[in-house]
Order: sequence, then structure tokens, then C-alpha cells
Amino acid sequence: MAVTVRIPTPLQRLTGGSETVEGVPGTIISMVQELDTRYPGLGERISEGGKIRRFVNMYLNEEDIRFLSAEETAVKDGDEVSIVPAIAGGRA
Repeated sequence: MAVTVRIPTPLQRLTGGSETVEGVPGTIISMVQELDTRYPGLGERISEGGKIRRFVNMYLNEEDIRFLSAEETAVKDGDEVSIVPAIAGGRA
């Protein structure tokens, strides 16, 4: 069993159109780095310098990783990680 990673629509072009991909257990940041080896460009859109970009929200089993251990949050087999880019804009 692997980690299920939900990919947002804007990043699916990097995963060949896949809405979900398999991640490896470890930490959030090590999983992102490993995903980048299989899906080049994905890592740089999610992280920078070993940190998750501030406009990207990540959830582990529906828990915001910012309230866990951020990039060092442990990920294990059977977990689900969701990547959610922040959306800005609208009308005043």
C-alpha cells in the first residue's frame, strides 16, 4: 500500500493528467522530492528550499500540515495527501 496524493487540476499536466498519484512514505518534503523525480517540475511548484511554498496548502488525511509538523510531518502507507493551491482574487 502506498500514499495517495491528490493532484490539483493546474498541476495535472505534470502528472500526465492523473488526479491522483502514488507517493512514498517518509516525510511530506521527502515525498514531494521523490514525486519530483517522477514528475519533473512538480516539486518546484510545491516547494522551495526544503519548505512548502506559502501559497500551497497540504493536507494529510484532511489535517492541515501547518498544524502538524509542517514539511516534517510523517507520512505512512495508506495515508492520503491533498495538495491545494491557494486561490486569490475576486471582486471587491
